[in-house]
Amino acid sequence: MTALTPTHDRAALQLQLNERACLVACLCAAWCDTCTSYRLAFDQLALRHPDKCFAWVDIEDCAELVDALDIDNFPTILIQHGDEVAFLGTMLPDINQLHRLLSALSADAASSKASARNAQAPAGWSLRRLLQSDASSASVNLPAA
Repeated sequence: MTALTPTHDRAALQLQLNERACLVACLCAAWCDTCTSYRLAFDQLALRHPDKCFAWVDIEDCAELVDALDIDNFPTILIQHGDEVAFLGTMLPDINQLHRLLSALSADAASSKASARNAQAPAGWSLRRLLQSDASSASVNLPAA
């Protein structure tokens, strides 16, 4: 299956999130030519990893999902195991780089320590939880620090 979008495939996305432990999301913008050209390769990578949930999240159409993040560059990739962010950062638009990262993270998925790979994610923030919540109540409630 190709990457799902929260704006068009919300029910299917929620179903996949309930069935699959790993979420791989490309945080993009419709006006970004790099993102547009990356989409086909991202969809093809999703077909190579049917055990993972792939999401294509437009940061302007779904601002309520990513308001807690400071996204300045594209494509920004989020990899989340359960509610733990394993990676959040900008990547070169080279799908092989993302494939290698997924393979490396799968090898040590048991380790969920915070690292430089996910330093941008606010404590307690979870795209998975936001996507699984009702669209009308998708506000970000971060735990107190």
